Amino acid sequence: MNDRYINFFTDFGFKKLFGSEPNKDLLIDFLNELLKGREQPIKTLTFKRTENLGACEVDRKAIFDLYCESETGEKFIVELQKAKQKFFKDRSLFYATFPIQEQAQRGDWDFRLKAVYTIGILDFVFEEDKDNAKYLYDVKLTEQETGDIFCDKLNFIYIEMPKFNKTEEELETHFDKWLFAIKNLYRLDSIPGKLQEEVFARFFEIAEIAHMAPEERTHYESSLKYYRDMNNVVETAKGEGWDEGMQQGMQQEAAKTLIKILSKRFGSVSQSVREKISMATSSQLEAWIDDSLDAESVEQIFNA
Repeated sequence: MNDRYINFFTDFGFKKLFGSEPNKDLLIDFLNELLKGREQPIKTLTFKRTENLGACEVDRKAIFDLYCESETGEKFIVELQKAKQKFFKDRSLFYATFPIQEQAQRGDWDFRLKAVYTIGILDFVFEEDKDNAKYLYDVKLTEQETGDIFCDKLNFIYIEMPKFNKTEEELETHFDKWLFAIKNLYRLDSIPGKLQEEVFARFFEIAEIAHMAPEERTHYESSLKYYRDMNNVVETAKGEGWDEGMQQGMQQEAAKTLIKILSKRFGSVSQSVREKISMATSSQLEAWIDDSLDAESVEQIFNA
């Protein structure tokens, strides 16, 4: 690799920069800019488990990229979405129900809720919005006729990163600087002049590949390969019929990547594990890939 900094849009890059305990000050700064004027500034965040189960065993589960809670109880689901997904907005709505339900209390309860924010950093553009220059969507429950907010407890914020095309000279706000840093990180050789601030100095220092331990570098290379494979799948799917080509391509590439990682880390992969992999969804495969980078055994991954 000749890049100086990691690619934010890889699973490794996203979770190292925004999803690790030592670096959560970066996520706090990003969220405070995104939500400026809406909530009290976030002072601390607590990372919560990213696998959320339904009310009973047969219910579906949700596996979030990042899930955290502020000191005042607001819930934040932060998702990095690398490619278009069928029913993506429906999926976001389904995921948001888990932080709502977990606020239920036993006994007498007045149903007062803390706000839930689902934040999607998208490496694609919604088909229905492709001719619109708008790249930041902030969605709440509103009354159709007046546009008045009906309920501010359920919030969906999407950032279509391909549409953010500001140059360094055009950056005006701190949030502009965040989007510029996120989108262009792996392309840069040094910290741009307009980003000479303490928070970005940390962001770039943590992202520098030369500072990684050998094991981290191996994890990043696997994550980068998966990201590039997914991009190739996207381009192929465009020519084959988007929905079917995309779904099949993502599953095939994810399955191959997972088996390769398992073989490299743990030796041969059993037939039973291969069968599980062959029947898994794209999101489940991606979760297993992430788990496989840190797990101590194959059993730890598939029995979790």
